[in-house]
Amino acid sequence: MSVPGNGAKTLDLLVVGAGPCGLAVGAAAREAGLSCLLIDKGTVTDAIVRYPTYTTFFSGAEKLEIGGVPFTVGDDKPTRREALRYFRRVASFFDLDIHQYETVEGIAPEEEGFAVTSRSRTGAERSYRARRVVVATGYFDTPRRMKVPGAELPKVRSYFREPFAYFDQRVVVVGGGNSAADAALSCWREGARVTLVHMFEGLDKGVKPWVRPDIENRIAEGSIPAYWSHDVVEIREDEVEIRSRESGETTILPNDWVLAMVGYVPDTSLLTGAGVEIDPETGIPSHDPETFETNVPRIHIAGVIAAGNDPNKIFIENGKLHGPAIVRAITGG
Repeated sequence: MSVPGNGAKTLDLLVVGAGPCGLAVGAAAREAGLSCLLIDKGTVTDAIVRYPTYTTFFSGAEKLEIGGVPFTVGDDKPTRREALRYFRRVASFFDLDIHQYETVEGIAPEEEGFAVTSRSRTGAERSYRARRVVVATGYFDTPRRMKVPGAELPKVRSYFREPFAYFDQRVVVVGGGNSAADAALSCWREGARVTLVHMFEGLDKGVKPWVRPDIENRIAEGSIPAYWSHDVVEIREDEVEIRSRESGETTILPNDWVLAMVGYVPDTSLLTGAGVEIDPETGIPSHDPETFETNVPRIHIAGVIAAGNDPNKIFIENGKLHGPAIVRAITGG
């Protein structure tokens, strides 16, 4: 695809991020006849590429559909592989202009809109001009870090792909949401000795209904010991120290690996660099909930970044609606 440089014509819309919500912006722009470029520092739907291999989505396929492109699957819920194939079909169907493996580094106001600077994976500097910019960068690139001694040890992992590396290993899974439950069950089934540690009194409310009874039964039978209302105090080379929130008593867990499934936070540095205000408590960028335009005119947000520090508010099924809303605001349609 063509790479506009200095002096290139001004785009109607430039979208930072080619995840599902970014694709939804591009599809809506294409249908409205707007010139649109998507730029992603990874591949198309890069976060889904890095999901656990055997992920099954919570939403039904029809709720993930973009731009009226049918999403047909063999079961009630689509798998990671099916979703990856579908979203690539969407990109091809709308003939979206997508620059992959290119990192946007800055958004600066100009008379007609914005100058957007980026860098390719080879280090080449690129620049674009756009009347409007949509930031749809998600949150999966910035895991929430545990602020305890030892959290930076190599054995601490913030992402989980497959369980096979943990066979016959002592694994502490930190967290109580879907990622933690999936990791704990997968590792246990492949022969790991798994312990679950969570700061709250039980599993999070949002755990998938077909996963919850499975993990609860494993905990009840003692196959996966669970320490509720416990905090990780320190991670050492061969053990993890945890502390009860109720009694203050500490426990030492022999350990080889820590899977820190404690969530992710959005990276808003690109927005703040462009002057967008971020609520210090919620992490939500200042924006109009109808048009998703921020306090900086003609800069919009789309997808989970609009939820700030609580990504459970926005999923693909409602985040995909941001794109059409933004395009309607632009075109008056």
